[in-house]
Amino acid sequence: MTERRAHDGRLIDANFDLAPFTIAWELTRACAFACKHCRAEAQPQRDANELSTEEAFRLVDQIREFGDPILVITGGDPMMRPDLYDILGYAVQRGLRTSLTPTTTRLVTRKALARVKEVGVRRVAVSLDGPTAEVHDAFRGFSGSFDIAMGIIGNVAKAGLSLQINTTVSRYNVQLLDQMAELVGHSNVVQWSLFFLVPTGRANAADMISPEEHEQVFNWLYDVGKSASFDIKSTAAPAYRRVVIQRQRAEQEPSARKVPAPPLAGAGYRYADGLGRPAKGVNDGNGFCFISHTGDVCPSGFLPVSAGNVRDQSLVDIYRNAPLFRRLRDRGALKGKCGRCEFRDVCGGSRARAYAISKDPLAEDPSCVYRPLVH
Repeated sequence: MTERRAHDGRLIDANFDLAPFTIAWELTRACAFACKHCRAEAQPQRDANELSTEEAFRLVDQIREFGDPILVITGGDPMMRPDLYDILGYAVQRGLRTSLTPTTTRLVTRKALARVKEVGVRRVAVSLDGPTAEVHDAFRGFSGSFDIAMGIIGNVAKAGLSLQINTTVSRYNVQLLDQMAELVGHSNVVQWSLFFLVPTGRANAADMISPEEHEQVFNWLYDVGKSASFDIKSTAAPAYRRVVIQRQRAEQEPSARKVPAPPLAGAGYRYADGLGRPAKGVNDGNGFCFISHTGDVCPSGFLPVSAGNVRDQSLVDIYRNAPLFRRLRDRGALKGKCGRCEFRDVCGGSRARAYAISKDPLAEDPSCVYRPLVH
């Protein structure tokens, strides 16, 4: 795979036709919580059809064939698998940049975090969806979850792990993001990752913020990112990259405004643990893929359409050759204003949200207010 890296090791360019930059792997759908937005519709008990430990090891070997993509171990709650540390350790041993996203339950003890650190995991992501217990607990469906999450946030740093905070942006908390940013800023985080709600799983379309609110939040995030001590990343909202480019162009000297600003230049990359991301846009099925607890391979967890199963076919073959993935990587196949947009190569619209609303993964992103120059 051909790639270019900046002097700080950040990946600038890569051929996403050949390999994803990030892979999210849902080890299990078992989880003690009942979150309003859960894309997995997680259940209290583990599925008997989950990939076995042996199958998990074989899958890690296949992931390594791509090179060194970031591997995000998620769920459900991956802490509910007794072989979690074996799988994490094997992934690290095979040279994969591995991070963990546990559910914020009492299973995430100091001892557990010490084991995560011991096996070589680089980063732990903690979900926090409100600045207060009232908001967060209502979202998570579990009283006391806010206090547990805050305790875990403190313990991650004590364990010597890099901390990422994940926040799902919805109508329940969009008016509280200023307070969230303040809380995140006092939490010693490396990255604040904002997931813009996609109506799949338990989440409903009525839970999404409006297109106008998306645009307002994107511009607010750009302003916050200028002075933040942590990196800011948007998920299921590739239009944020468009806003960054537009804002950077507007800030250039008048004589230089005709020169396009490089995508995402100066927008962060404060990755002390080395988990950089590319300047080119990662999107569902294009630089990203998702593996379910039973081995189904999807463009993302928010676009739950299987292109194949690792029990029957190589992950590498599915990602590179499955018709669904190939269509999603063809920017010329995009429909509506996404297909006409001059920013389609760095944005491309949320394919997951397009599918959730229209059942067509190539349709235009209904959350975007931008009008392309070519109508």
